Amino acid sequence: MSASSLTPKPHYEILDGLRGVAAVLVVAFHILEVHAQGHVDLLLNHAYLAVDFFFLLSGFVIGYAYDDRWGSMSPGGFFKRRLIRLQPLVVMGAILGAALFFFQRSDFWPMVAVAPAWKVMLVMLVGCTMLPLLPAFDIRGGAEMYPLNGPAWSLFYEYVANILYALFVRRFSTTLLAVLVVLSGGVLVHLAVTGPACDVIGGWSLELVQIRYGLTRVVYPFFAGLLLFRIGKPARVEHGFLLSSLLLVVLLVMPRLGEYAHLWMNGIYESVTIVVLFPLVVFIGASSQLSGKLSTTLCRFLGEISYPIYITHFPLVELYRAWVFNHKLTLRESYPLALLVFALAIVLAYACLKLYDEPARRWLRRRFSGEAAPKPQGPLGAGSSLVESCLPQPDAFGADVEQ
Repeated sequence: MSASSLTPKPHYEILDGLRGVAAVLVVAFHILEVHAQGHVDLLLNHAYLAVDFFFLLSGFVIGYAYDDRWGSMSPGGFFKRRLIRLQPLVVMGAILGAALFFFQRSDFWPMVAVAPAWKVMLVMLVGCTMLPLLPAFDIRGGAEMYPLNGPAWSLFYEYVANILYALFVRRFSTTLLAVLVVLSGGVLVHLAVTGPACDVIGGWSLELVQIRYGLTRVVYPFFAGLLLFRIGKPARVEHGFLLSSLLLVVLLVMPRLGEYAHLWMNGIYESVTIVVLFPLVVFIGASSQLSGKLSTTLCRFLGEISYPIYITHFPLVELYRAWVFNHKLTLRESYPLALLVFALAIVLAYACLKLYDEPARRWLRRRFSGEAAPKPQGPLGAGSSLVESCLPQPDAFGADVEQ
């Protein structure tokens, strides 16, 4: 049986909503980051941990979607499904980044004004393939592996985790997987507590230090999510979407702890959040059932735009950054424009989803599998086992489990 003909699995919608909540906070964080002077005064200070939450949710969902299907699916089939799900919006993000690049000139990124057009086009074409670029190809000034669309670095590590899962970790026993999770969790805690800034910010460059951050940030949460899927027991949590969303928001907007005098306090906070509290959020979401039309509609909308808004919003943020720096604006002076950028990011994400991403994926499925995209099953109710009541729609990074 081909990977494209696998039987559909039910759809658990609260995890969609959680994914969307985190993605929207990332957009707000990046807009407000423009006005920060450093790590301590970041508004929505810990929203960058949404990436770690995405990785954990992704591991959980990938386990649900594929752990029991390797008898009828090859690694090649798995990789094909992942490429079809992720690449169309990766391409769109790179194109948007190139189209808006020369409008982002400012004192903050002086290299933008002198970057040759041919090099921008080359960076765009390489970015469309998801191949990371060395710092020598930097055209902005941040030494990013994807200079035209910064957040794409996390998609690179999502691919890395998927490759590790498909080739090796899927064969691990639960015990061996638990050993991997414990060891990688220890590495993450060590990095968070003893790193220069006592946080996990990093991963966007192919410099050795940044690679360490990227690998550390993906290995623990992704495989902890897989382990949570494998060992999770059913529970029944009332008002799970409200509880898990509130907990997630509180964790991501928490002010930085310890400031400069006691940086280790922040490292402890981030360690506990990633290692303990994010799995709790996912567990609550997977143990609950939506009730009410408003909650259901909100979860579905947030879930639909979560990946598109994450991968397309950053060029808009860089436009906003250029305007703020060129006009020497404070947040008080520029907040109407900040709100406009936030709203435009949502509109752009939905337009990209409906006008480009979904049609592109339908065409790719027909072209490479000979089948139209199957329709997902309805949601499962609370009380189903975690093995059954997860998310067969896109995961945090668009893990498509529409079979």
